[in-house]
Amino acid sequence: MTESIQSVLPVILILLPIAGAIFIALAGMSKLKNSRELLALVVLAVELAVAVKVGITILSGKTLIAVGTALFVDGLSALMILLVNAMVVLITIQSIKYMKREQERGLVSEGRLTLYYALILLFTGTMNWTVTTNHMVMLYVAMEGTTLATALLVAFYRRKASLEAGYKYVLLVVVGITFALFGIVLIFAAAYPHLKVGSHALLLTELGRIAKLIPKNIALLGIAFMTVGFATKAGLVPFHAWLPDAHSEAPSPISALLSGLIIKIGAYALARTVTIFAPTYHSVIVFIAILSSVSMLIGIFMALVQDDLKRMLAFSSVSQISYVFEGLGLGTYLGIYGGLFHLVNHTLIKALLFMSVGAIMYATGGLRKISQLGGLAKKMPITAFCFIVGALAIGGLPPFNGFMSKFTIFLAIGEEKLYGAMAISVVTGVLTLACLVWAAYRVFWRTPQVEVRGNPGELKEVPPLVYASIVILALLCIAIGLFPQMLHPILDSATKAVLAIWAGGG
Repeated sequence: MTESIQSVLPVILILLPIAGAIFIALAGMSKLKNSRELLALVVLAVELAVAVKVGITILSGKTLIAVGTALFVDGLSALMILLVNAMVVLITIQSIKYMKREQERGLVSEGRLTLYYALILLFTGTMNWTVTTNHMVMLYVAMEGTTLATALLVAFYRRKASLEAGYKYVLLVVVGITFALFGIVLIFAAAYPHLKVGSHALLLTELGRIAKLIPKNIALLGIAFMTVGFATKAGLVPFHAWLPDAHSEAPSPISALLSGLIIKIGAYALARTVTIFAPTYHSVIVFIAILSSVSMLIGIFMALVQDDLKRMLAFSSVSQISYVFEGLGLGTYLGIYGGLFHLVNHTLIKALLFMSVGAIMYATGGLRKISQLGGLAKKMPITAFCFIVGALAIGGLPPFNGFMSKFTIFLAIGEEKLYGAMAISVVTGVLTLACLVWAAYRVFWRTPQVEVRGNPGELKEVPPLVYASIVILALLCIAIGLFPQMLHPILDSATKAVLAIWAGGG
């Protein structure tokens, strides 16, 4: 039996960045003009240290609770906490020079730059709340909090296209997540008469008991509603309309944040709720497998015809997040393990690719169309190396990390004898490799079709502060591919946390 201990750490993870965001927003414009970046990084570094402490505690065989049982941290929460806080630090490091260049180009004012760092801290706080809450309704509220914080970053440039992207993001995701709330209400209403725990029936840790108590038809309807809501947050087809615009119109570091983290919240919520029902209802497995397979193919076909690098990566995210959903939807140890493994790998790879595109835009004065680029490898060798590592990794080529997680999912699908879904997953992987490697060749090694000029002056490699994060991510992609066992303890803990809640109902 896992020991639960009261801890203030989950509260710190939520409140510290929110307090930092409020402080920067209120005092930043007048008093913190030259130190807001440092302050944001200090807060995020403390958050990362707390996240590491949480991870160590969870791996020692304990779970953390706070505010009664309203906040609950198990292996799955610990995995997400580590991922969120580590990635936000890397994204913020690149933002320092990148956003300064945007200010020099006249795209961002001093006040807007202050708001940028406040919003990143606010986003971090809402993300930490989402992955630590133990209440189904609060999960919905926290997810909406991440939506609002992110929408302001999507529309950050306040151009017509970015404002439209932000509006579309809010409209579609809020409506989609409302369907998840309908599903939660259905599940609770059906289960309540059978439970003595009263309002505790809304706790995620009680969901295993609920899954086996409610009538099948009501359960399946509630599951369908929740899947629609979480698939909208994740950007699966046909709920993906917001994703390409939001990814392409946001600042490049925020595009990395969107693809690397925000769409993973949909997968996390699915693991917390729908996955618990999969072992009980086989139709849930088939439904999610079909939804994921369709999303994989449409996403990669759309990516193949894009000329804009950021839109290409955005449609690739539609395809890749489907692997995560497919694995989690199986409800087996191997499926959940593979889904979470690919969740981690996709976060690293897609952040690497989006921030590499950010480096290209930094060096070329904002160019991001493949047809306008070429021959950059000679001038930007570090960026070229990092991008091709990301391209090979996302395509699932060994010895990079994407291969290991995709292969695990293939095995899990095969165990369930969903051979059609497995074939589609393999074909999608091949098409992804072709799409990203072909794009890398045209951008970095093809003779440029037009002269590519630097901004300002001669085209050259970006400053170390811009490429530091992508080098770290590229090295991680290689290291995890060569030594996948390094992630096993935390992935095993996260997978067992999901299965333990299901087993708790037996």
